[in-house]
Amino acid sequence: MRHTTVLSAIFGTSLLAVATMGQAADKKSLVFCSEGSPAGFDTAQYTTATDNDAAEPLYNRLVEFEKGATNVVPGLATKWDISEDGLTYTFHLREGVKFHSNKEFKPTRDFNADDVLFTFNRMLDPEHPFRKAYPTEFPYFNGMSLNKNIAKVEKTDPHTVVMTLNTVDAAFVQNIAMSFASILSAEYAEQLLKEGKPSDINQKPIGTGPFVFQRYQKDSQIRYVGNKQYWDPSRVKLDQLIFAINTDASVRVQKLKAGECQITLHPRPADVDALKADPKLQLLTKPGFNLGYIAYNVRHKPFDQLEVRQALDMAVNKQSILNAVYQGAGQLAVNAMPPTQWSYDDTIKDAAYNPEKAKELLKAAGVKEGTEITLWAMPVQRPYNPNAKLMAEMLQSDWAKIGLKVKIVSYEWGEYIKRTKNGEHDISLIGWTGDNGDPDNWLGTLYSCDAIGGNNYSMWCDPAYDTLVKQAKVVTDREQRTVLYKQAQQLLKQQVPITPVAHSTVNQPLSAKVEGFKVSPFGRNVFSGVSITP
Repeated sequence: MRHTTVLSAIFGTSLLAVATMGQAADKKSLVFCSEGSPAGFDTAQYTTATDNDAAEPLYNRLVEFEKGATNVVPGLATKWDISEDGLTYTFHLREGVKFHSNKEFKPTRDFNADDVLFTFNRMLDPEHPFRKAYPTEFPYFNGMSLNKNIAKVEKTDPHTVVMTLNTVDAAFVQNIAMSFASILSAEYAEQLLKEGKPSDINQKPIGTGPFVFQRYQKDSQIRYVGNKQYWDPSRVKLDQLIFAINTDASVRVQKLKAGECQITLHPRPADVDALKADPKLQLLTKPGFNLGYIAYNVRHKPFDQLEVRQALDMAVNKQSILNAVYQGAGQLAVNAMPPTQWSYDDTIKDAAYNPEKAKELLKAAGVKEGTEITLWAMPVQRPYNPNAKLMAEMLQSDWAKIGLKVKIVSYEWGEYIKRTKNGEHDISLIGWTGDNGDPDNWLGTLYSCDAIGGNNYSMWCDPAYDTLVKQAKVVTDREQRTVLYKQAQQLLKQQVPITPVAHSTVNQPLSAKVEGFKVSPFGRNVFSGVSITP
């Protein structure tokens, strides 16, 4: 899902016009119609799909998810060993891996253990020199308590790294396969530190991935070139990769039809049938591993009262929202994660839609008729919420029926996420697409105490709930973890920090000429191994 630094054109040069991007779509070039401008390319700082998609071509992790699947495979580590007590992980690093270069930086050595140490120690140690020079937050790392659980990261030789945990973390390998754990160049970081330009790590990224960063113009495009020195040449089948940025879904679809881009994302539900019928296109469809939901900020009155949250929850006409917003491409959500996630508790039921009872609860809680509240609506489309503006308007109408005056608020996406993480909203529309296939990525990452300031937009912290999800992380037996997670889901449903709305179907339109592209269960757009037929 899971989000701002305002970036201008990095190299100050004018970029190719849209027409040129259409011409670029030859055998070795691909244009991706993306829907937003990334806040930056330092993946540890960000949680949104927009940011992670833009950084994905540039980096590798120690371990990675198999393309289009949830299982973990080797990345920059060729193999790893886990101690019997589950606390020590030994990673054996791939040799001969080259870092990218740019006008300011030319690597003098291959990737090694020092780069792994820099990547993780920067997130672990608040006193790390680079972190002090370039202060940043690490929402995923901290939200999953890795800052507290990783005791130390050491190298035993240039190609072996040992990570020691304080407690067992059943999801540890899956967690470090996520974007935030992308490996950075320690040598590049040292050079930036000496030059007094540490923030360039975010604006002029250097990685080991299949594509090399060229330039970025906010609200226009990002340009990459194929990495001719990539450690797995079979994954680099494009000379150029271009992200053409446009926030309007209908414009993106028209560009796809006109051949100005070969892949786009998040089509409007109303456009799906026409896309299916177009012989020049293919439409990949997959059940969404996602959740669109309403988050109540429990630090703002009157949402600190359970009765108020219950009233708002039972006044939401979910079926009407599903019909109008998702248009047949979704299913009603009743729980805090999708039913395809193992440990999902299917005994949980929604409170019945009951505006009259909701009025009674508000009156009992001392909320006067005409009370004004703010509802924040996302400015972007996501599979978990294809039309947040319409959903907000429908909620405005639903809650007006129980006597509340709702003001709809929105911001540019990066600003929206920044402000909601700071807790400036009363209620926000938000959502999540799973990152790693583990229940903790939902129940810990979104609703735990540690996730406040990260992805916990309700600012909700319940000690009993927190105890359950933390216990579940240190148990390796899936049945035992399931019992704990089901208890946590029951408690969360009772306390109503969120109202789950829907899980959507993911529709991925692309040119019929594209080969090798797979829909990620985690909502990532991966161009490694993708090619264009003549």
